[in-house]
Amino acid sequence: MPRTRAIPRQSLPEVITNDLRERILSGEMVEGETIRQEALAEDYDVSRMPIREALKRLDAEGLVQLTNNRGASVTSHSLSEIGEIFDLRILLEVDLFQRAIPQMTDADFFECDRLLDEMEKSYEAYNVGRWGSLNNAYHMALYAAAGRGLSNEILQRVNVQSDRYVRMHLSVMEQREPAKKDHRELLSLARAGRVEDACALLTRHIRRTKEQLLEMIIATRKEK
Repeated sequence: MPRTRAIPRQSLPEVITNDLRERILSGEMVEGETIRQEALAEDYDVSRMPIREALKRLDAEGLVQLTNNRGASVTSHSLSEIGEIFDLRILLEVDLFQRAIPQMTDADFFECDRLLDEMEKSYEAYNVGRWGSLNNAYHMALYAAAGRGLSNEILQRVNVQSDRYVRMHLSVMEQREPAKKDHRELLSLARAGRVEDACALLTRHIRRTKEQLLEMIIATRKEK
């Protein structure tokens, strides 16, 4: 008789971390918002201990800011910091894409096609949260063949910071169609081995998001 295998389960702090992360990325919890541990403990019907652990994890990701007196708030980036996030994406992603394209296999292209199909379903359903996670997965699939583990780790940290702004760009500025077009063309150029053209498009794709977002955020902050 086969031995019973243990099924890994998420810890309570991990479940809370994931839910709080999604609330921040979706904009439910806005930048600068004070986070009250007692209120969260009531929301999740838990003690404050897993709440504190979840907030520590989100602080390490840069989504939450903890202070010495155990206060917490949703991280608020300056305009220059938001610009820097997207500049870092260009530096990292263009380098990874350039290295990946000559190494991409049929399996890589198949996975990218699969993710694009899922993304387009989320576009049609206007499921911004689903689109956000698929967008990240698609970009990472484009670069997977580069085999650059350390660069990918750094990029994932940057992407956690950029995700809420990318979602904002999609939902507020109605950028679904340009994004769909760019994503399909990026894959087409990669498939054709047109490294220079593909990297140039990727640079424009990220830079356009950055510029439009900064304009929108400037206007929004002036209204407050």
